[in-house]
Amino acid sequence: MKNTSLFSGNDGKNYLFPFILVTSLFALWGFANDITNPMVAAFKNILLITNFESSLVQFAFYGGYCFMAIPAAIFIRRFNYKKGILVGLGLYSIGCFLFVPAGNAMAFWAFLIAYFVMTCGLAFLETTSNPYILSMGPEESATRRLNFAQAFNPIGSLTGMLIAKEFILARLNEATEADRIALRDTNSEALSAIQQSDLDIISGPYLMLGLVVLCFFIIFIFSRLPQTVSATVSSASNGAIAKQLLKNGRYIRSVLAQAFYVGVQIMVWTFIIQYAETELGMSKSDAQGYNMVAMGIFVSSRFICTFLLKYFKSSALLTTLAIGGGIFTLGTIFIQGMIGLYSLIAISACMSLMFPTIYGIALKGMGEEAKLASAGLILAIGGGCFMPPLQALLIDKAVWFGDVLSSVRVSFVLPLICFIVIAAFGRWVGKQDSSA
Repeated sequence: MKNTSLFSGNDGKNYLFPFILVTSLFALWGFANDITNPMVAAFKNILLITNFESSLVQFAFYGGYCFMAIPAAIFIRRFNYKKGILVGLGLYSIGCFLFVPAGNAMAFWAFLIAYFVMTCGLAFLETTSNPYILSMGPEESATRRLNFAQAFNPIGSLTGMLIAKEFILARLNEATEADRIALRDTNSEALSAIQQSDLDIISGPYLMLGLVVLCFFIIFIFSRLPQTVSATVSSASNGAIAKQLLKNGRYIRSVLAQAFYVGVQIMVWTFIIQYAETELGMSKSDAQGYNMVAMGIFVSSRFICTFLLKYFKSSALLTTLAIGGGIFTLGTIFIQGMIGLYSLIAISACMSLMFPTIYGIALKGMGEEAKLASAGLILAIGGGCFMPPLQALLIDKAVWFGDVLSSVRVSFVLPLICFIVIAAFGRWVGKQDSSA
C-alpha cells in the first residue's frame, strides 16, 4: 500500500518530533537573512560609503554560503545530520558574537568577517536541514514537506525585519548623509561619536541573537535525532557522485535556477529601502515597514502555494509565479510613485514558492546522494552574493535614461532577467517530467 503520511518514513517510523525541531532552524536563518538586508542602507549612511561598498555586506553574508556549502555536504555525508546542525549552530553563534569587537573597532571589514562566519554556519544548517526534511517521509510528498518547513522561514524573517526596524533603524542617529559629510569636514570627533553609537546599536541585536543560537546549540546536543532511511542508498565516493551530478542536466539547471532565484530575492528585499527613499522620500524606518508588508505577503503566499501543490504540478506553479514576478518588476521599473512601490511589494507573493520547489525538483529521487547534491543548491545561494553588488553598481552609475527613469528603477532590470530565467526553467521541467 502506498505511504501517504507526510511524516512516516520508508522505515515505518514517525518523524513528526524531529521535523518540528529541525523546522525551528528555518526560522533562525530567516531571522539572520532579514535583520541583515536593511543593514546595507544603514552602513552606507553611518560610514559614508557608496551603495556598492555597502552592498559588500551581502557579498560577505552570502559568500559564506559559497565557501562552506561543499565542505558542509562532505561533512554530513561523513558523519550525520545532527553533527552538521551542531557545527552550523556553533559557527552561527560565533559570527554573532564577533559583532561586538567589530563595533568597538569601528571597522567595516570586521563586520564583513562577522557576517562571513555567521553564514558559514548557516551554510551548514541549510545544507543539513533541507535534505533532512526531504528524507522525513515518503518521496511523493517530499516537495510539499519542504515547502511546509520553509513556510516557517519567513516567520523568522518577519521577526528579523521587526527587530531591524524598531531596535536598529529607528534608534540610529537622525543625522542625514549630508549632515555627516559636513561633520566629517568640520568636527570629525563628533562624527566618530555618532558612528560609534550607531554601530553599537547595530551590534546589540546580533549579540542577543548569538545567545539565542547558543541556546539552540545546547538543545540539539541533548536531543535525539533519528538517522533517516532513504529509498535509495549510495555507497559511491564523493568524487563519483560529483561526476554524476555534473552530468545530470536537470540538477545543473536547478542549481542555476536557484542562483537566479536567490539573487532576485535578495535584490528585491535589500533595495526596497533605497527605492522608497529615492522615489518617495521615505525614512529608512518607514521604508522597512513596507519591507515587512512584503514579507507578510510572502508568508501568506507560502502557505497558499503549499496547499496548491496538492492540486497543481510544481513546475506549472513555478512558471506561472515567475511570469507574475516579471510583470510586477516591470511595474516597479516603469510606474512612478506608490503604485511602483506596491508593484515591488507584490513581487514577494510570486517568490514564496520558488526556493523549496526548485530544491525539491533538483533532489527528486536522489536518496543518499542528496547529502552531497544539496551542496550545489546551497552554493547557488551565492546568487545573493554577486547580484546585489551588481544592482548597487547600477544604482550608483546608471544615468542612461536621465529624467525618465531613476537609476534605482533602472537597476531592477536585473530582477526582471532573473524571473525570465526561472520561468524558462519551470517550463523546461514541465516538458521533461510530467510528474513535476
